[in-house]
Parts: sequence; C-alpha cells; structure tokens
Amino acid sequence: MLKRFLIVLLATVCVASAQTLTQAERDRAINHLQTTRKAFLDATKGLSEAQWNFKQAPDRWSVAECAEHIALAEDFLFKIVTDQVMKAPAPAERKEDIKTLDQWVLTAIPDRTNKAKAPEPLVPKARWSSKDTVQHFLDSRATTLKFLETTPDLRAHAIDTPMGKTLDGYQWILFISAHSERHLAQIKEVKADSNFPKQ
Repeated sequence: MLKRFLIVLLATVCVASAQTLTQAERDRAINHLQTTRKAFLDATKGLSEAQWNFKQAPDRWSVAECAEHIALAEDFLFKIVTDQVMKAPAPAERKEDIKTLDQWVLTAIPDRTNKAKAPEPLVPKARWSSKDTVQHFLDSRATTLKFLETTPDLRAHAIDTPMGKTLDGYQWILFISAHSERHLAQIKEVKADSNFPKQ
C-alpha cells in the first residue's frame, strides 16, 4: 500500500515539475514580446498618411492594415489565453516535447510561406487612426507582458489548436509575439516596394 502511494506521489510530483515554467523560459518570452514591440514601433514610426495607407495591390494590405491586424490579434489571442487556455485542465499527456513545441511556435508562426486567411474579427477595417492603432497595440502588449510576468501556472493548462498542436498557456503567449513578427515582416515587404511613397 505504501509502495503504491509513493509511486502515485512521485508521478504527481513529476507531472507538476514538468508543468512549471522556469525563469529562463519566462525571460525568453518577455524578451521576444519586448523585441517585437520595439520592431512594431520602429516599423510604424514617422510614416506619412500616404505611406501608412499605401497598398502594393488592391488585394494586399497596407502598413495601416497590417498594424491594425497585429493590434486586433493581440486582443483576440490574449482572450483565448485567459478565457479558454487558463480554464482548461492540464493535458493528461503531451504528445510533443514542450521545448520542441516552443521552438515550433517561434519558427512556424512567423513563416510567411505558410499562407493563412485572417478570420473575420481580425480583418482590418480602418477602425483607428495611425496614432490610435499604435496606442491600442502598446496598451494590449502591456497587458500581455504583465500577465506573463505575474501568472505562475502557464504550463499547467493547454488546449488543442486547428494546427494539430496542443499549446499550453506559455506557448500561446509565444504565439502572440510570433504572430506580430509574421506581420512585421509583411510591413517590411510593403515598405520595400519600389512604389512605396518617399514621403
């Protein structure tokens, strides 16, 4: 009886330790969020209205639309974290190594060779001015960072995704930053176009 109890206790401890977020992991995500925040500010700073709204083609997004989408997605994905992921039970078994999955998020999500269509709530519709778009993003990113810095059990909750991966709370936070990186690359493409206004 005692032996069985010790086995169960050991298994419980192993599961708990596997779900603990290390300070190095937390720092990695904080750094990534701060890096993409700075990149967002750099990419949108000092643009004229003509530059802000320039489109390479009618079916391509402008800097304004990319920036709005990034801001909208920050809210949308953060709500998934708080309303779904953090209310989900701990996964009984992780099919993939969590470190490998962390890296997959940071590699696959920014990869623009994998095309994806934005869901309707995230389609840009000129909701805000350029100044308000940037401020909305900054406010939302501050909320994301505070949540990351103060929430202890991000590894202890996970949900399945349409991509066939089970992501925990920490990985969803990485997803938010990686998604920003994806569309910051899109902004670079817009600004590199030969027809992009000089001023």
